[in-house]
Amino acid sequence: MTVIPLLAPRSTTRDDVDLVRACAQGDQLALAELHRRFAAPLWRFLSRLLGDAQEIEDLVQATFIDVWRGAAGFRGESAVKSWIFGIAHNKARRLIRGYGRKRAFLDLLTLLPQSPAPAIDDQTSDRRILERVAELLGELTPEQRSAFVLVDLEGITTVEAARALSLRPGTLRRRLFDARRRLKKALTEVS
Repeated sequence: MTVIPLLAPRSTTRDDVDLVRACAQGDQLALAELHRRFAAPLWRFLSRLLGDAQEIEDLVQATFIDVWRGAAGFRGESAVKSWIFGIAHNKARRLIRGYGRKRAFLDLLTLLPQSPAPAIDDQTSDRRILERVAELLGELTPEQRSAFVLVDLEGITTVEAARALSLRPGTLRRRLFDARRRLKKALTEVS
């Protein structure tokens, strides 16, 4: 079993592609640097798909094991972040298929940062909106949810997200359009 060194020196001079190439050559410090750069965004991405903290932690680690194993096969046709997110998405999709669609997405609400307490009317309205968004994420198809989370919540371009999900860009845009439409409709009902 490969151990990922978590306390590796920070390398700011190497770009992501160089780090993947170094992983392919067996450089564990390069893997540690990729982990430092992408573990937190990957955790956020997976938390929006799954909601179970232990499963998320396991998938993050499993994703980086696959990054290590698959580094030699990285062709550079997409950004490293998209490639890593694609690996994670495939792992999450297999997990979702295995356990069915009974995941609750209200855990997402616990991951939102705490802010100073607004007026009680604002709190009630915000809570209703967040609850509705969390419900809606659970109601979206897994395909729509993945497209929405990658593009709108993680900020990945539609082209990169399509590559990560092994889709044509037009297919991804359609799923994203459908997800946004459902979300917008739900939010106007709450307001």
